[in-house]
Amino acid sequence: MQTLTLPPTPALSGTVELPGSKSISNRALLLASLAHGNTRLHNLLDSDDINFMLRALIQLGVEVEHTADGHNVTGAGGPLIDKNIELSLDLGLAGTALRPLTAALTLGRGLFTLDGTQRMRERPIAPLVDGLRQLGADIDYLASIGFPPVRVNAKGLIGGKATMPGNLSSQFLTSLLICAPLADNPVTISVEGEQVSKPYLEITLQMMSRFGATISHDDYQYFEVTPGAYHSPGEYLVEGDASSASYFLAAGAIAGSGVTVRGIGSQSMQGDIAFVDVLRAMGANVVMTASSVTVTPGRLQAVDLDLNAIPDAAMTVAVLALFADGTTTIRNIYNWRVKETDRLAAMSCELRKVGAQVIEGKDFIAITPPPQLHGATIDTYGDHRMAMCFSLVSLAGVSVTLNDPECVSKTYPEYFEIYRSLAA
Repeated sequence: MQTLTLPPTPALSGTVELPGSKSISNRALLLASLAHGNTRLHNLLDSDDINFMLRALIQLGVEVEHTADGHNVTGAGGPLIDKNIELSLDLGLAGTALRPLTAALTLGRGLFTLDGTQRMRERPIAPLVDGLRQLGADIDYLASIGFPPVRVNAKGLIGGKATMPGNLSSQFLTSLLICAPLADNPVTISVEGEQVSKPYLEITLQMMSRFGATISHDDYQYFEVTPGAYHSPGEYLVEGDASSASYFLAAGAIAGSGVTVRGIGSQSMQGDIAFVDVLRAMGANVVMTASSVTVTPGRLQAVDLDLNAIPDAAMTVAVLALFADGTTTIRNIYNWRVKETDRLAAMSCELRKVGAQVIEGKDFIAITPPPQLHGATIDTYGDHRMAMCFSLVSLAGVSVTLNDPECVSKTYPEYFEIYRSLAA
């Protein structure tokens, strides 16, 4: 296993040009592929998750040309494949690829097997499969019931009414919504319980509308989708990744002359832009424009917050708690347990290694920092966000060694290169 040791680092300071958002990049690729016309995508993220989606789309016959100023996608003008063929797709650990493609492939014709890594086989897909089956899809599990791999026997999607649980992941509902306009009949979806990660759903709704879909909802609990085609907007700019921004913004809050990130701001559609509100609540100084955020240090104080809406950025809050006075409690984050790893258990374990007192509940974590953090070897569990979060421990003036640092290639391959440049 590779390791990376980050030496004691007084501060990170400077400006970061953000890579494209993972969530927006994979949605944009799929919508452009289903649309009538050609779409030029700008600032598409270059990472493992996006490359899995790209390879799968190309394998499905979508024409994608990578040029100096973007990716040109020739849309299928409907279902990705509408002839009886058999294909197997490997989506790695990319939930934002495997789940939406499972839904999209029900629209046409053919027999498709979708699989991924061992960890992907441990991540649930039953809520999506159940929802698709209610709309007329024919999908089988090939190993454990409720988990990938799955086989889609595509015959088109009838439409109608579906009910889905809202407590696990917004990716299930996003996947169902994206395919819904291409069903034979109108689609209505009812959400049971409180829907988690609503800002990610808002990204989906805004992007579907940009590509011409007609959709309405009642407080994210009831959705109505009218049948119709997607149409290319011609050009589409992918915002910078707000989740990736959180690590650098947190660093700006801890020490130094401040950090500015460019590519997100007050006009961002991403829910994780709300991380700046957490920074303000903790005492950091924040200045935001339409396309940038600058954070400078303040005396950080503990917070007690429900961060269900921003589960990825909430991980950064957990590590930032090490630099705050008092006990920080992060609530309503059960969905951490069904991500790339069980993030609640993993975060609790690794925070204790650097000296924190941690209480781990079913859906919350409480973190009390020690008088002085100490260096440690951190297991990342193959989870990109664990690696990036715990890089911030070096700002406490201690060394931190990260096991399997290459896992950041999932969403941000250049992360440690940029980290070093800001520490210079």
